[in-house]
Amino acid sequence: MARIGIIGSEGRMGQAIAALLDGGEHACAGGVDRGHDPADLAGHADALVDFSAPGALSVNLAAARAAGVPILIGTTGLGDEHHAMIDEAARDIPVLQTGNTSLGVTLLAHLVEEAAARLGPDWDIEVLEMHHRMKVDAPSGTALLLGEAAARGRGVALADNRESGRGHEFGGHTGARATGAIGFAALRGGTVAGEHSVIFAGEEERIVLAHSAENRAIFARGAIRGAAWLIGRPPGRYTMRDVLGL
Repeated sequence: MARIGIIGSEGRMGQAIAALLDGGEHACAGGVDRGHDPADLAGHADALVDFSAPGALSVNLAAARAAGVPILIGTTGLGDEHHAMIDEAARDIPVLQTGNTSLGVTLLAHLVEEAAARLGPDWDIEVLEMHHRMKVDAPSGTALLLGEAAARGRGVALADNRESGRGHEFGGHTGARATGAIGFAALRGGTVAGEHSVIFAGEEERIVLAHSAENRAIFARGAIRGAAWLIGRPPGRYTMRDVLGL
C-alpha cells in the first residue's frame, strides 16, 4: 500500500483523489493547500500528486526533491519556465508530468500520433475540446497533449504549426487554413468534465478520434495509478504513456 500525499487537496481533483484513496488500494498521506508548506507532507508520503497552481510548482518540486519522493504533476497551464524546473528536478527524483491523467486519454493520444504519422500532411488536423464554465486555461492541457501527439506523428514541432483563435470578435475574413496547421478550438459551459475530439479531415472523408469524461473520478483513478507506478523508479521525467507501457 502506497501513501500518497495530495498537493491542492481542497481543489476538485484533490478531493476526488482523496475520495478514491479512502478505503482503496492505497492510502492518503494527507494534503496541503495554498499557504501551507508541502515539505512536511513530502516527509510522510511515498509519492506526491500536485494539482495546485503553476505558481506553486517551484516550492512543490523543492519539497519532493528534499524528501527524495516521486511526484506526479497534473497542474495545467504550465509554461516553458515550469518545464525547465521539472527537467531540473527530474535529475534527482522521478517526475511524471501530464496534462491529463486519464488512461483513456493516454491511449487516445497514442492513436492520434499513429493516425497523424500514417495519414500524412494532406489531412487537416483540428483539436476540439469542451470543459465546465469554471476552467480558467484554454486550450486545455489535454488538448495540448493531443496536439503534441499529432505533431510528433508528423515529425514537426507543435509551436511552429499551432493555429487557434481564428475568429475575430464577430467574424470576418481570417484567411484560409494554413497548410500543415494543427488547429485548436475551446468551448466552455455548464459542468462538462471533459470532452475532446481530434478531427482528421481529408478529401471527402473524415476520421474523428474522441474521448468523453463522464466523471472526474477517471482522472483521480489515473493519478493514483501513476503516482503508485512512480515509486521505486529511477530519477527521470515520465508520462502516462510510460505507465501504460506505450
